[in-house]
Amino acid sequence: MSEDSPKQSPVIIITGTPGTGKSTHAQLLVAESPIPLKHINVGQLVKDKSFHHGFDEQWQSYTVDEDKLLDELEPLASAGGIILDWHTCEIFPERWADLVVVLRCNHTMLWDRLEKRNYPLKKIQENNEAEIMEVVLQEARDSYPQQIVVELKSESSQDIENNVVSIVSWIKQWLKDNDRKVEDDMDKDTIS
Repeated sequence: MSEDSPKQSPVIIITGTPGTGKSTHAQLLVAESPIPLKHINVGQLVKDKSFHHGFDEQWQSYTVDEDKLLDELEPLASAGGIILDWHTCEIFPERWADLVVVLRCNHTMLWDRLEKRNYPLKKIQENNEAEIMEVVLQEARDSYPQQIVVELKSESSQDIENNVVSIVSWIKQWLKDNDRKVEDDMDKDTIS
């Protein structure tokens, strides 16, 4: 596929504070999507492929080697058909994203979810504060065109179901729009 060729499937970034339901949404989207999509849990990829400079004991997280990570993801994003699931999104180039979904959750509910995951108190506090201050949402708004950033509530199973239905509808519309673009490009090639 040349750089000028449109992707045949979108790149969807699902982001949000840890505990907002990113992986759950991504897994359901893979199952419900009208086209094949690959779910990439970026945090797990960082661990599995050692795309990090080591583990930071103070923050209880890996220090990501962004260059290695982006080099790995570039061909996948260029081809399309992936869901990038991570607690941050600003690292991903704007050209990759077709849709950026920011999941939000009531901070009290989020606290409970993170406690159930046995997060250390410091991490629970840090993530809870980030959710209250809308850190991930602002990061998405600062990094991508406003028309592709969507904020969705993720507090109940009904929210998740509604969100997945909405994103599947978006995928169907993206496919229709993409088909028109492909046809338009083919018409231009035929005319010239």
